[in-house]
Amino acid sequence: MKSIFDNVSRECSKTVTNAYSTSFSMATKMLSDTIRQDIYNIYGFVRFADEIVDTFHDYDKEKLFKNFENDLETALVDKISLNPILNSFQETYHNYEIDKHLVNSFMNSMRLDLHKKDYLTEQEYKDYIYGSADVVGLMCLKVFVKGDTKKYEELKNSAMHLGSAFQKVNFLRDLKADFDDLSRTYFPNTDLNELDEDSKKAIISDIDIDFAKGLQGIKRLPLEARFGVFMAYRYYNKLLDKLKKTPALKIKSTRIRVPNYKKVELLTRSYVRYQLNLL
Repeated sequence: MKSIFDNVSRECSKTVTNAYSTSFSMATKMLSDTIRQDIYNIYGFVRFADEIVDTFHDYDKEKLFKNFENDLETALVDKISLNPILNSFQETYHNYEIDKHLVNSFMNSMRLDLHKKDYLTEQEYKDYIYGSADVVGLMCLKVFVKGDTKKYEELKNSAMHLGSAFQKVNFLRDLKADFDDLSRTYFPNTDLNELDEDSKKAIISDIDIDFAKGLQGIKRLPLEARFGVFMAYRYYNKLLDKLKKTPALKIKSTRIRVPNYKKVELLTRSYVRYQLNLL
């Protein structure tokens, strides 16, 4: 029965989310069960595409990516895929009428990671972030507002800023891995060989602006989504606080993280703030 396969596909996307990101899976669990699975479905799709370009170094990544891209196109047209991750994603894609432009933009940014190593201009940097992060936020927003076009347009800009903030924090946190292991530099006009405190502060100031604009949108999200997204915001803000306190030279030599016990503590405090309407 097709329903059994669909259920297996959804479970695969949930498993991917829980296996790859404790922080994102924790935040997703705070969403209403009416939308939670669809966020798992989106995350599974974007996680697999990202894994191809970032980690499968012993394989022909270009070939893998092309095959994944072809399977994605077929899944969206046929409304089924024997790849369970793509099968669950196409379900969410069609149920919420996600704009194909968002999917294409995401895949374009992932394709850049196959070969592009440097982002030399501000426009290149913004274009990459739009495709790799902003559009993922917009896909999720489609689910959060449950097809309410007016609400989607009202919150679109905030969702993009929040996606940008999350991605920029990832860039700063993963500076060592991106630079040493993948030879990538995302921040334009920044010499990572000589990253200093002024450069770090400029990057963080930009992220703070994105977070402030993103928070305004979180406050206006439907109740089913608000606390889960607020939880993700709080986690990334905590990560940013740690990066602010970490010397630039240390950021280049280690990966800053928030321990799991701190994430649980953060969840408790965030829930109290949410209940007291202190967002």
